[in-house]
Amino acid sequence: MPGETPAGQPCAIIVMGVSGSGKSTLSARLGERLGCPVLEGDSYHSADNVAKMQAGHALTDADRWPWLDRLGAAIGTAARDRGVAVAACSALKRVYRERLETAAAMPLHFVLLDTGAAEIARRMESRAGHYMPPSLLASQLATLERPGADERAITLDASRAPDDLSVAVLDWVEGVSV
Repeated sequence: MPGETPAGQPCAIIVMGVSGSGKSTLSARLGERLGCPVLEGDSYHSADNVAKMQAGHALTDADRWPWLDRLGAAIGTAARDRGVAVAACSALKRVYRERLETAAAMPLHFVLLDTGAAEIARRMESRAGHYMPPSLLASQLATLERPGADERAITLDASRAPDDLSVAVLDWVEGVSV
């Protein structure tokens, strides 16, 4: 699949989930396997959004719209330019996923990394230098809307090894019609 989907269309994969679920790790692994750009959703947040989260405040939808628009446009451009691109983004609500897809101007493939709250909390406590405090985990879990059967999405167990997850994602994307 390097470069494009079997149908020859550009492909964009969004690795989604709450903070600490392994989005950045899996996105990087997919980027290595596919030889494609990897966009880190956190880098598309405004300075105001980052400051708000650092202060322990959850973002509102109004805070998120410009961020989702920037990231969606960037993933769409990267996928069209390179044939395939991957992004890490929480994409917690269906409306956020729809907003990303609209901004990308192309179909997106969503991969939800899911595991227990205790494991996520452990991961968040052990990582250094990230602006998202563990105190916001409960808010993220409450906000999460799991993808519906009508969405182009798969849910995977985030406790699996990144290599196993990347194989599962690539197998799934190969079998999904755009």
